[in-house]
Amino acid sequence: MKIPKRKLFLLIIFAYVAFSLYAAYNVFFSNKTISRVHRVVKNSGAPAGGVRGGAAPFVADEWNPWEDEEVEYNSALNKKREAFKQYMSKIEKNKPKKYKVQIWGKAAIGLYLWEHILDGSLNPTDKVAQWREGQLQSGKVDLSFYTGPAVVQGHVPLDMNSLVLVLNGREEQKVLYSTRWLKHVQALVQSHTVSHVAVVLLGNEQCDNDWIAPHLKRNGGFVDLLFVVYDSPWVNDKDVFQWPLGVATYREFPMIRANSQLITASRPYLCNFLGTVYKNSSREAMMHELKQSGLEKECIIAARDKWLPQETADSLRRYQTALVQSELTLCPVGINTECYRIYEACSLGSVPVVEDVLTPGRCAAGSSSPLRLLKAAGAPFIFISNWKELPAILEREKMMSQEQRVDRRRRLLEWYSGFRRQMKERFTEAIEENFFKSG
Repeated sequence: MKIPKRKLFLLIIFAYVAFSLYAAYNVFFSNKTISRVHRVVKNSGAPAGGVRGGAAPFVADEWNPWEDEEVEYNSALNKKREAFKQYMSKIEKNKPKKYKVQIWGKAAIGLYLWEHILDGSLNPTDKVAQWREGQLQSGKVDLSFYTGPAVVQGHVPLDMNSLVLVLNGREEQKVLYSTRWLKHVQALVQSHTVSHVAVVLLGNEQCDNDWIAPHLKRNGGFVDLLFVVYDSPWVNDKDVFQWPLGVATYREFPMIRANSQLITASRPYLCNFLGTVYKNSSREAMMHELKQSGLEKECIIAARDKWLPQETADSLRRYQTALVQSELTLCPVGINTECYRIYEACSLGSVPVVEDVLTPGRCAAGSSSPLRLLKAAGAPFIFISNWKELPAILEREKMMSQEQRVDRRRRLLEWYSGFRRQMKERFTEAIEENFFKSG
């Protein structure tokens, strides 16, 4: 059917008006929210149909179908990271602090400190090497050790500000040498290169150590701690500690590791004494008692009338063999009651028979002296005040069973191992307390 032109024109006009009203309604009256699907690229205020400044429009926000999940994931990840940071912070806070200390061994007693007390090793192992060094950890302290003739002033790699100096003050020549080292260290303190200083000192056998007193911090010096051999009256266990003499490392007496053979093997001799017999000394009295009782043949005796400072390989081997083959080691006094022989006998399980008398000098004369350090540690020795007691001791020894001897030997070796461990703890604890108390 043919539509009249008039009706067609009116229909078009009506459709146009209706569409215009609908558009006006949506523009001015509709509150419909635009969903993420309908987000468009904004032109950041650019005119419609144009580009501001001729630049390309930037995307203000693009639709991401996984946006909610990413937000949740990132939130959870951040929480985990924060929890991990707090955990690591707590670990670091509770982690024991480590301190670094360097030891310069300028006396043979330094080897007893490092190898026997601290149980450290040295590189190279060659005992005659010009330069030897080692590292170990003891408690909270990381220790490094340098020794040998090539360890000279100004040529040691000092990479920490805490120092232990091992010195010999037994005689005048040694004191002069030690004083030069102390002056060198004092210069390091004054230049703020070193902050803390301790000294391990092989003291004078008559406890005449006044030469080092001005260097102690208590007297206005720079030495925080002093570990001194022999029963010095200065010892207070605060800034001055007593230190064991130990074995004769200068004569290359080795570090002995106890084993079952050392404990259980049969020993054919009751006692031994290899050493110097001085005129008009108690050593002459000891030798007299052995001969008078007829027990001399039951022991290994090699007396000489002159002291020899050095050992040969043969003499050292004979001496160690005598200790290993004897139940007892006779330890008469010399200039001081404390002697290397005591510690060497302990190393090889031979019980020291110690002459428990004070020697002349300025050492402490308290009720526990002499050998107060060893006595305080419960040393399982045989103490005598007169060598007239020796024959009866040897007669009792002959009556002991092998089982009793083995048990006593085991207890001696265990005690000596525990004693060295106790000295290690005393040394490191004193260093920690006095050097790092504020740390």
